[in-house]
Amino acid sequence: MTRRFQTLDVFTETALAGNPLAVVLDAEGLDYARMQAIAAEFNLSETVFVFEPKDAINSARVRIFTPRRELPFAGHPTVGAAALIAHRRASDLLGAQDLRIVLEEPIGDVVCVARRRKGQALAAYFELPKLPERIKDKPPSTAEIAASLGLEPQDIGFDGHKPSLFSAGAPYLFVPLSSLDAIGRAAPGVMPWATKDGPATYLYTREAARQGSAYHARMFASAWGVTEDPATGSAVAAFAGVVQAFDRPRDGEHMLTIEQGFEMGRPSLIALDLVIEDGALTSATIGGSVVLVASGSLDL
Repeated sequence: MTRRFQTLDVFTETALAGNPLAVVLDAEGLDYARMQAIAAEFNLSETVFVFEPKDAINSARVRIFTPRRELPFAGHPTVGAAALIAHRRASDLLGAQDLRIVLEEPIGDVVCVARRRKGQALAAYFELPKLPERIKDKPPSTAEIAASLGLEPQDIGFDGHKPSLFSAGAPYLFVPLSSLDAIGRAAPGVMPWATKDGPATYLYTREAARQGSAYHARMFASAWGVTEDPATGSAVAAFAGVVQAFDRPRDGEHMLTIEQGFEMGRPSLIALDLVIEDGALTSATIGGSVVLVASGSLDL
C-alpha cells in the first residue's frame, strides 16, 4: 500500500532549520509495531501518524512516535501536524483567516489555531491540554547532574532556580545553568534517571544567543532515541510550570520566546504564552512557524 508523507521543519521560518518532523498522512491499518518501525526508519525526533478522528467534529486523530517509544503528547508534532492539515485541507481559506484544528491525541483533544499571514511562514499554536504539574520524585543531586553532563556543580543554578521535575504530558528534569558558556559545554553522559519511561533532560539558562529570547535551552533524551532535540514543545509546555514556580510572574499575560537547537545548527524559536491569575498558572499556549520541506510516499 502507498502511504503519503510530508516532512516539515517546525519552530522556524527557514527550511533546514528548526526541528524536522515527518507526518504520515495515510496511517489507517498500521499497528503499533509498524508505526514504531516507520518512526525508527525516519529517525527524526518524532514522526506523526494521522488517522480519521473518533469524533467526526474533530480534525484528525494522531499518534506520535520517537525512534524508540510512543508519546502521549508532544509539541512540535502538534504544531506541525495542525499547520499541515490546515494547509492541505483549506489552503485558500487559510490565507484569509485563522483556522481551528482539533487533534485527538492520547493525552486528550488538543485545540490548535493555524495561520498564514501574507508574506510570513505557515504557523500554528495550541493551548496546553494539560497544565504542568510538579513531579513528586526528588530530583537527582546537583553533584550527580553535573557529573552526568560533564559540568561543575557551580555551573548549576541561577536566580533561585534549582533542578526540578515537571510534566505537562511528558516528564522532564529541568536543569538551570548559569550561563551560555555552561550550557554550551554540557554533553549527555550516563544519566541514571533517563530511562525509556523516565524524564528527559532539559537544560536552560537566562542568557540568550538572540536578542528578544527569554531563555536558551537544550534537551537530551537518548533513552527515547533522541540524543539531542533541536526544539521541544512538550518540554516548553512543562517549562511553564518552572517559570511559574521560580520566577513568580505577576498576574496577567506573559509572552516568552525560548530558543533551542543553536548548538546543533538548527536554530529554533518557540513561543510560550502564559496567563497568571491570583499567582497561579491558569492557561498556556505553545506555537511557532512551520516550513514545508518535502513530500513522498511509503510503499508499505
